Amino acid sequence: MVSKWLKGLVGLPVMGALGVGGFLVVTAPARQDASVWAGLGEPDLTHGREVFFAGGCTSCHTPAGSAGDARLILSGGAPIHSPFGTFHAPNISSSQTAGIGGWTLAEFGDAMTRGVGRRGEHLYPSFPYGSYARMSAKDVNDLFGFIKTLPASEAVAPAHELPFPFNIRLSLGGWKFLYFTDEPRVALTDASDMVRRGQYLVEGPGHCGECHTPRDMLGGFRSGQWLAGGPNPEGEGTIPNITPGSKSIGSWSEADIASYLETGFTPEFDSVGGTMVEVQKNMAELPASDREAIAAYLKAIPAVQ
Repeated sequence: MVSKWLKGLVGLPVMGALGVGGFLVVTAPARQDASVWAGLGEPDLTHGREVFFAGGCTSCHTPAGSAGDARLILSGGAPIHSPFGTFHAPNISSSQTAGIGGWTLAEFGDAMTRGVGRRGEHLYPSFPYGSYARMSAKDVNDLFGFIKTLPASEAVAPAHELPFPFNIRLSLGGWKFLYFTDEPRVALTDASDMVRRGQYLVEGPGHCGECHTPRDMLGGFRSGQWLAGGPNPEGEGTIPNITPGSKSIGSWSEADIASYLETGFTPEFDSVGGTMVEVQKNMAELPASDREAIAAYLKAIPAVQ
């Protein structure tokens, strides 16, 4: 009896080691298959510019208050405050050393759609790869090509300021295991091509849910609350509900929403404010058909009160 007890006791560390090893294997950074980024050809730079503004790259990767041509110098942005610490968006300019000018399309694409860094490390989801995961390989290629035409900057952003245990990147594998998916956020049946286009823009490059969907204590989206609004993830104020059940925009028409994204003015003649100012500036750069598609999607999704 004692012998069996001792064997069981000795076996516990082995079982623990196997469990940890299995967890690390399951949650290891996973790149896209190389074939995803092969044979895409020369990027369409005009379309890449549209993807650039749809993705809101300037909002995080340029210094706060940038205007005019300065919005195209992706030297790194203002600090992003969160309950987990302060994140600093990196330089993603065309610089070969400080930026991503020396990256391959596969390295850029894996960061965008899988949250895997150039050195094979997990990236923090303050970079919204959880949304960008839905982007097509063509759009990623066109975006990368456009970014490489923009001015280079040699600025180096500060390191993230994160307390333990959030400074342990291995833990991000567990976060991805719980929350990361490239499946649609909502199931739309019999949707028109316009609504499908809006779904792609909102759930993918537009990453609207990153602010407009409430999160749980680990920073994952709350189930059944897609675009339902909630506390500002940066800690100041609230982000509105933008579903058809919203008390603010629920009564807006598709035309009202599209106009707001273009002009920044509401049907009540109020103007855009807060962090939405930068978003609206980006949306204004898109083709009118894309703003209309976003509006159509926002009227088609389930209402959340």
